[in-house]
Amino acid sequence: MNLRKDGIIMELRQLRYLIEIVKQKRLTKAAESLHVSQPALSKTIKSLEEELGITLFKRTNKSTTLTDAGKVVHTYGQQVLAQLDEMQTTLQDLTDLKQGAVTIGIPPIIGSLFFPKVMARFHQTYPNVTINITEYGAARVVKAVDEGEFELGVAVLPLDETEFNYYPIVEEDMKLMVYREHPLADRELVELKELKDEDFIFYNEEFALHDIMRKRCIEEGFEPHILFKSAQWDFISEMVAANLGVSLLPESICNRTYNADIRIIDLTPSIPWNLAIITKKDKYISYAGRRFIEFFL
Repeated sequence: MNLRKDGIIMELRQLRYLIEIVKQKRLTKAAESLHVSQPALSKTIKSLEEELGITLFKRTNKSTTLTDAGKVVHTYGQQVLAQLDEMQTTLQDLTDLKQGAVTIGIPPIIGSLFFPKVMARFHQTYPNVTINITEYGAARVVKAVDEGEFELGVAVLPLDETEFNYYPIVEEDMKLMVYREHPLADRELVELKELKDEDFIFYNEEFALHDIMRKRCIEEGFEPHILFKSAQWDFISEMVAANLGVSLLPESICNRTYNADIRIIDLTPSIPWNLAIITKKDKYISYAGRRFIEFFL
């Protein structure tokens, strides 16, 4: 498909190539992803630059970055392609789910806890609908839904209700995890402020849990001393079991931790961990996407 304006003919293929170069950051990787040769990719971008009469990329031996003009083309190109994808999604709805796809971003911790059974039931009901799942940290999922990369996402509440629709799916509290010989190990309830001198093992900054835990500690009057960060809940629990520090984790994760060296303790004040499926407000959601949400509600 071509877009024409005042004598300039711009192919959608050119826009897709430009966007993929920005995503991959290098021509070689973009060419591999697009299944074209690097010379063909370079020629296509050069042709676009000649048609527009501007330079789109600053080229060095190590990287390819956008010029200011290139950033403008990239931004509008994303919008054009997103609108075309939305048109295709709308047309697919006419098939009454005889085909289609759901794109969803899920934090790894959440996917393994809550999604396998739901996805199995959805697939049994709609075997011809493809579920495309990408695992990102919760903060990145929100950004990706906002930018149109995913139709659906799973995020930790609260979030900006002016930008997103949300459908609650999980409501539970965070728990304290300590080594079995820790001074607090025999307690049934611990005040968060009692942990001000502890070494903490946190999720890394890509995960919403990192910000939740740090914020609540600060609200209780102290900056947590974070000794280790990880992206894996099982690694975090093993570090606690090795008496390297304490951690705060959702109840669902604590319930999956089977280690005799760990004790799970309630916290006060309670720290909620509420999850929701989110969609971008005022953006069309496919029938398959809406049906997927209904499977959780």
